[in-house]
Amino acid sequence: MKCDLCFDKRCNEGEDCWEVKGDVQKMYSSPEDQKILQVSTAIEGNYYMQKTRIEELNIFCREMGYKRLGVAFCIGLEKEAQVLCSFLRKHFTVYSICCKVCGVAKEDFGLKKIEKNRYEAMCNPVMQAKVLEEKNTELNIIVGLCLGHDILFSKYSQAPVTTLIVKDRLLAHNPVGALYSRYYYHKLTL
Repeated sequence: MKCDLCFDKRCNEGEDCWEVKGDVQKMYSSPEDQKILQVSTAIEGNYYMQKTRIEELNIFCREMGYKRLGVAFCIGLEKEAQVLCSFLRKHFTVYSICCKVCGVAKEDFGLKKIEKNRYEAMCNPVMQAKVLEEKNTELNIIVGLCLGHDILFSKYSQAPVTTLIVKDRLLAHNPVGALYSRYYYHKLTL
């Protein structure tokens, strides 16, 4: 399967390249999955090119009937997390958890430090997920967790997870910028 190398994309016109279309119905058999699919598709249809991702998130959560949201954020995006949580608290109960929760030293796990002669707390994505689980969140939102830490958080989250901000320190948290920039494009394709 290498859809990136297919230039026809006849699936977009209804063709079943794998001849498994009949099995797709079974994949969305749970009521929760059906509702997520219905709500997200309605948002796309109703607000295409009209709403920001944050506005879509708000609409999605309201349409899903969520009451309790979790925000797992990187300490480096604390201000962004504060603004997001303030916005979401207009409609939901919001619990937020910083990546440095528990203040565990990197040395305790033999982790590489940025600066050798300074205390550095490790990021703790498994604890972030556990704390939000204890709060019975219905959806967890990632705000700038490091690559890998986001994977661990998603793996251990009991609630579904969406990513609002992907960390990319060099490109102002816009990782797709590397694909749009001709300078980075050449670097990536050499």
